[in-house]
Amino acid sequence: MSQDAPTLRVTFSHDQAEAFDSVAGALRNTGVDLENGQLTAPHTGGAGQVLAVIGKAGSGKTLLLAELYRAMDDAGVQLVSGDFESRKTRDRRSLAILAPTNKAASVLRMRGVPATTIHRILYTPVYDPEYERIAEWLAGNGERPEIDGLTDIALDRAFAFYQSNKSIPGAMAAAGLRGSDFITGWKRREEGLDIGFVDESSMLDEKQFNDLKEIFPTLVLFGDPAQLAPVGQSGSMVFDTLPAPAKLELSRIHRQEADNPILDLAHALADPALEFHHFERMIEEKAKQDDRIVWASRVEVDLMARSPVLVWRNATRIRLINAFRAVHGAPEDALLAGEPLICDGIELPLKHRKKRLDLEARGLIKGAQVVYLGEGRKPGFSKLHVMGAEDPRLSAASIVKIEKPDEEEPFIPFAARMGATFLHGAAVTIHKAQGSQWEDVQVFAPDLYVAAKMGRVEAGQPLWKRLAYVAITRAQTRLLWVVRNRLAKPSHALTVEDLAAAPAALTLEMET
Repeated sequence: MSQDAPTLRVTFSHDQAEAFDSVAGALRNTGVDLENGQLTAPHTGGAGQVLAVIGKAGSGKTLLLAELYRAMDDAGVQLVSGDFESRKTRDRRSLAILAPTNKAASVLRMRGVPATTIHRILYTPVYDPEYERIAEWLAGNGERPEIDGLTDIALDRAFAFYQSNKSIPGAMAAAGLRGSDFITGWKRREEGLDIGFVDESSMLDEKQFNDLKEIFPTLVLFGDPAQLAPVGQSGSMVFDTLPAPAKLELSRIHRQEADNPILDLAHALADPALEFHHFERMIEEKAKQDDRIVWASRVEVDLMARSPVLVWRNATRIRLINAFRAVHGAPEDALLAGEPLICDGIELPLKHRKKRLDLEARGLIKGAQVVYLGEGRKPGFSKLHVMGAEDPRLSAASIVKIEKPDEEEPFIPFAARMGATFLHGAAVTIHKAQGSQWEDVQVFAPDLYVAAKMGRVEAGQPLWKRLAYVAITRAQTRLLWVVRNRLAKPSHALTVEDLAAAPAALTLEMET
């Protein structure tokens, strides 16, 4: 197939242009010619190829990923979203854009890049045959169907939604359908795909990396080498072992027109002579010059409901969570609507494998950020809002664990016999925060001071610097550097009014 060559929408820096050309050259060797807009069948056999585009925060990795996606879209490469795959187009060249978590994927989607989670590619939905006809029509591979119970107006709403947002489930919801109407189950992917882009690849562990290499003959990783490596990997990341020609490094830092003090602080950490007390003085001076940096004498409890305090030590995390609940008057035997939670996994026996897949495919995977909305229809069930998910509302059997200071066993306000397990999310470790971003981020500096005093080193760099770098770069707009172990009083009660409801909520009730 041939189209006009794709037009770049931005002016690249020299290192971005080199990286774009290198990725384009690798794609050309597989039959995807971005310059001439020509696609040929993929090569079969032989070893797969892996490239990595690496660079620190602000180096333009996301911009490069977005431009590569748009160039491939212009050339006619089919996007695989994890929502629906047409049987009629499986012989076409395809691209999947992935992130390790829903929150990381949502950061890309907000920038116009249709990303999904790794899990949604590993497990694919099985559509009811009748409603699959609607999906094929929306994807441009079939005639407009006639479906009993669906009016022409409903189909028009679905079509209009899909034109502005390439989400089949979202379009179905606009027509008044629930996921349980058209998705009959989930299955582990059996067939391989074509090209995969993976953002936040510093979070990948070896098993995820190997799973992705089995699925994608061509894999392009985008990652930050200055972040924290996954736990248990001795400070190394999956792209560290790639040969030099396969690692494309972006070294230039691109700042906003008005400059970015948050990035200034993050990149100052690269100075090997910088000590912790020097860094704090730098933050204090920046705070006097720019209101995007705040030298905070206390933790702002109002922010904790949607933007967790970032800490290093578990003990600090637990103390802050209990303080948050105490100032809101939360009872020990119940959760308040609006309390933030972190999914800690799903505890289901093998016979409930399908129900596990249902929940995980909806975004309830380990590390997912969730807001408690209220009790479900059955004892032990919770109504939940999954942050960053495209269809965020669900109801599931829940086991909520609230850890207490100096107590080995957590307190469990309520629990189903089995289901999704949750920890409280008002504070999280910096490790767990990787891949996420928030408008306002509070960093608990006393914890980093302890790390600095201990003199710990990870991958050749003082641990406090790696922790500080990751924590600081989670902030999109404002950084609060909290220097004292104090908590402000809330200015208002917890609420869920800030969470927009999905067009059609899907309830995944798990019979126990």
